[in-house]
Amino acid sequence: MTGAFSGRDSADLTVDRLVRDELGPDDVRIHPDTLRRQAEVAERHDNPQLAANFRRAAELALLPEDEVMALYEALRPNRVTADELEALAARLDGLPAPLSAALVREAGEVYARRGLLK
Repeated sequence: MTGAFSGRDSADLTVDRLVRDELGPDDVRIHPDTLRRQAEVAERHDNPQLAANFRRAAELALLPEDEVMALYEALRPNRVTADELEALAARLDGLPAPLSAALVREAGEVYARRGLLK
């Protein structure tokens, strides 16, 4: 079963190989398909919130790390304006990452109500 972004079989991903520097960054990066399968498992176990998190993670797994970290930073209270959150959501829609875009829009609405926008 492939679990790594590189396509390596998950059985090949061991701590020993990592220590011996035999694995690269994409070997320890999770593949979006693996995250989608985890979402299906969560759904079967009546955990829709976890399933939704896995589905959003699958969308974001294709992004470079710096973009994911910028997204997390933008979602912290008092970091961005409503317009900046909407621009971020529009960018996510274009990737396509519609589930993540919807979450950013929801956060924008909640932050506006609670006075947590810049």
